[in-house]
Amino acid sequence: MAKKFNIEVVEKWCKGCGLCIAICPKKVLELNDKVKCVAVRSEDCIGCRQCENTCPDLAVTVKECE
Repeated sequence: MAKKFNIEVVEKWCKGCGLCIAICPKKVLELNDKVKCVAVRSEDCIGCRQCENTCPDLAVTVKECE
């Protein structure tokens, strides 16, 4: 059974730079109408944490679901 992951974005820390969106291999993230990152396809996340490691503002956290 495939692992599931939860992507948390602290909206007030996100400046909408798009680095996390660009690096995600599964295109899980998008900018919302406030130009803030949101996880729109969490079920596709493979847990690589590239978004988390790339975010210059530490706004993105990836956690494995239990």
